[in-house]
Amino acid sequence: MTELGLAGAVALVTGGARGVGRGITDVLHEAGACVVVCGRTPPAHDLPAEFRPCDVRDPEQVSALVRSLGRLDILVNNAGGTPPAMAAEASPRLHSKIVELNLLAPLIVAQAANSVMQQQDTGGVIVMVSSVSGHRPSPGTAAYGAAKAGLDNLAATLAVEWAPKVRVNSVVAGLVRTERARAHYGDERGYAAVARTVPLGRLAEPREIGACVAFLASPLASYVTGATLLAHGGGERPAFLAAAETKET
Repeated sequence: MTELGLAGAVALVTGGARGVGRGITDVLHEAGACVVVCGRTPPAHDLPAEFRPCDVRDPEQVSALVRSLGRLDILVNNAGGTPPAMAAEASPRLHSKIVELNLLAPLIVAQAANSVMQQQDTGGVIVMVSSVSGHRPSPGTAAYGAAKAGLDNLAATLAVEWAPKVRVNSVVAGLVRTERARAHYGDERGYAAVARTVPLGRLAEPREIGACVAFLASPLASYVTGATLLAHGGGERPAFLAAAETKET
């Protein structure tokens, strides 16, 4: 992975200790970057990165963390997530917390990173980790889907405001096989059933999302900013195809 030109780059990955974040951390490390991971709780497993405690929703904690790094070449806004909850039943407080974590927190961290990157001769790169939930209906996770749609728009807007020193892009992650995925998809039969809805026939591995992030962070993408990279295995097969096939049989 050293051919990506990331050797020696300082990268901060929010929520980079597990799931998709761990895949991003591993790939950036293998590409030669010096990776710092932040989160609210220490990781349960060894990381090829330094861990710093930080609640990304807290501007003061974020500012202190970014200042402590001294230099910052790459920010990956990966922290996020949501519990399942139907929109009509979820409390306003839950909706607020979900939007805070998945949209406002990335903006807070991006602002802190930009303040450092703008002062560096080489600028910097910010990558938002978004979701297909922001590009299609998101029943059961309405606030999350809306926040992720906003995150993609945020990336495009910041790319204009912060150019030419800072490039900002987003990666739209599809269905990924992580530790938490079992809560959504169940056992292996559930995974297989979900995989059949994806044109590539499987869920993504965290490292595959990490590879997309590493590309956007690298000099190979030096003229790419304000872009949304779809990493979803082709999306979802249209439901009418399955309905038509059932009728024919």
